[in-house]
Amino acid sequence: MKKYSMMMVIGAGFALGSVGYAHDGHMHHKDSDHTADQTFHAQMSRAMAIMDREMMVPPSGDADRDFAAMMIPHHQGAIDMARIQLQFGKDPVLRRLAQGIIVEQQQEIDVMNRQLAVLPVASTQPARP
Repeated sequence: MKKYSMMMVIGAGFALGSVGYAHDGHMHHKDSDHTADQTFHAQMSRAMAIMDREMMVPPSGDADRDFAAMMIPHHQGAIDMARIQLQFGKDPVLRRLAQGIIVEQQQEIDVMNRQLAVLPVASTQPARP
């Protein structure tokens, strides 16, 4: 069995580029991606690459808004990775953990989305100390 370092997995995700999106909690792949590698490592690499890219939001000048805007894709990435674990994983403890991650992280995404809806619109300039 081959061992992969986390950097190799992350690097592979960046090398594959953007092949899907996960805004609604499900990995979606472009039509041209039907032949893409569907192994555990390939799917995890794609999920991490998407998460990393979507977390890079431009500063709004409001720490609360920026925190939520960055954490939503972070939590979505955790959900996507947990779903991949459920697809491939066999260990009952880790499968149960993955199920909990899906439920808890989705609830937290919902809270952050509600807060973003009620927070005042931020300026485009970062706050100065």
